[in-house]
Amino acid sequence: MPEVTESHTGRNLTMEAARVSAAGALGASEMMGRGDDQAAAQAAVDAMHDALATVMIDGTIQFGEGEEDQAQKLYTGEKVGTGDGPKVDVALMPIEGPTIVAKGAPNALSIFTMTEEGGFLNVPDIYMNKIAIGSGLPDDLVSLDEEPSVNLNALAKAKGVEVHDLLVCILDRPRHGELLAKVRETGARIRLIADGDVNGVIATNLPHSPVDIYLGIGGSRQGVLAAAAMSCIGGHMQGKLVIRSADDERQAMACGITDMTQTYGVHDMASGDVTFATTGITTGPMLRGVHKDLGVTISHSMVLRHRTGTLRYIESHHQFASRVTNSG
Repeated sequence: MPEVTESHTGRNLTMEAARVSAAGALGASEMMGRGDDQAAAQAAVDAMHDALATVMIDGTIQFGEGEEDQAQKLYTGEKVGTGDGPKVDVALMPIEGPTIVAKGAPNALSIFTMTEEGGFLNVPDIYMNKIAIGSGLPDDLVSLDEEPSVNLNALAKAKGVEVHDLLVCILDRPRHGELLAKVRETGARIRLIADGDVNGVIATNLPHSPVDIYLGIGGSRQGVLAAAAMSCIGGHMQGKLVIRSADDERQAMACGITDMTQTYGVHDMASGDVTFATTGITTGPMLRGVHKDLGVTISHSMVLRHRTGTLRYIESHHQFASRVTNSG
């Protein structure tokens, strides 16, 4: 029998991460288009929780479905895995876009990521302002402290294109009215997304993706999840907490944050040997959603690992044996 090494363990956990995110997607997909976002979310949580219980890790959820008094499963601080294997911190989102799934609309994902203990920035569940671009560009090319016009002109120059050639991804929210106006003044093209700003950030650094830059305010924990992905495949991202009230500041301080104006880079938010997995629930630009063919359920996942710098696309056929038996 070959020796079980860290390399074997890391590769195995990469596949296990894909299995966990796929479980969340499969659970949520059963509720697609039924008009009940809470039922879709619960189905994803239940399925991911069951899958995660069998993974050979000694894991602790850094952030998930809320605090222990807010969620029965996948809550912050919950111990997950078999208790054997490496000690890891886990961050997850069983369903990014429950309303999307309830409507049967495109671009919903299930997300699971893990890293070494202490590798994820501890952030409260408040807003974060974000900017992200792909790899192969200078670290200081864009900044949250600059106006959109400055950032877009710098990005266009670095890419050797005109500003009107750039595609800017922004979450479609009323709070982005001023941002949208400023971007439109530059002549850049815009892709508005209904939900899924993790997806939007990652899209800046994927092969064949037309998205050049992500801008705007979304969830802080989604920001850490996006940073986890970017830490594996390169790309540049900045995040800054949006403190709107004394309660926001109190929550940030409870997480150990003392400088409310600090700008965080990718490795400030996600460090160590990060493994990131996401599976499509409904079809979007990044991944095809869960679908069925002759009794077989098919899922499509993307798995990233920091240590190896690899990006894998995995197509999984679930209950395939039943199809072979039934056709025999």
